[in-house]
Amino acid sequence: MKNQSQAQAGQESQPLIRCRDIQKWYGSHHVLKNVSLDVEAGEVIVIIGPSGSGKSTFIRTINALEEIQEGMITVDGINMSHDIANIEAIRMETGMVFQQFNLFPHMTIVENITLAPIWVRKWPKEKAVKIALELLERVGIHDQAGKYPGQLSGGQQQRVAIARALAMQPKIMLFDEPTSALDPEMIKEVLDVMKTLAKSGMTLLIVTHEMNFAREVADRVIFFDGGEIIETGTPQQVFEQPRSERTKQFLSKII
Repeated sequence: MKNQSQAQAGQESQPLIRCRDIQKWYGSHHVLKNVSLDVEAGEVIVIIGPSGSGKSTFIRTINALEEIQEGMITVDGINMSHDIANIEAIRMETGMVFQQFNLFPHMTIVENITLAPIWVRKWPKEKAVKIALELLERVGIHDQAGKYPGQLSGGQQQRVAIARALAMQPKIMLFDEPTSALDPEMIKEVLDVMKTLAKSGMTLLIVTHEMNFAREVADRVIFFDGGEIIETGTPQQVFEQPRSERTKQFLSKII
């Protein structure tokens, strides 16, 4: 009994995401270099860095949208491998929101949100629609349920994309610069939804250039450059007392 309790305690202490010595190349270009990171359940991680630093590639490796050449990734105890079953199991646990909304233009907002739960999770349509409407209420656009994506603003479409990812009830949400394609006046409405998610206790990994947002919501800020993690710490540490000269140089140009 004692050994079983110890084993359970060991499992409980495992990080939700564990990345070890990740290596990624595009041809001869070394995109990710020995990247290691643990993410605990409920943590909000904000990843910052210059364009081309590898930060978007990194979060895309967590649900196998990008393949790594070396290293190890585990998500909720599932080892990332070439096994399709493992990849599908990991993707069931990870929702992702991209720069572009990627909504199906010929489907209504509700149809966009219910498609995956019905086909992948095998939910009855009634359950999927009920949850879709609840999520649209949560992101503040319940009244847009019957419209088509082309009838919505960019900010509204991105909120639909967030609702669509949440509809699969993932344990982890990955955001790849979700506001970069939006007009400035639409950015706040998307960030507000993300702030609500951060406060809800969901595990989030967010690539963004929105530094004030990072200060407000992050448990940890990670600075990427040249395919490496240069610095990691609390928002206060990274923004106010950066240790790396490269971090200082980057922040001096954007803050």
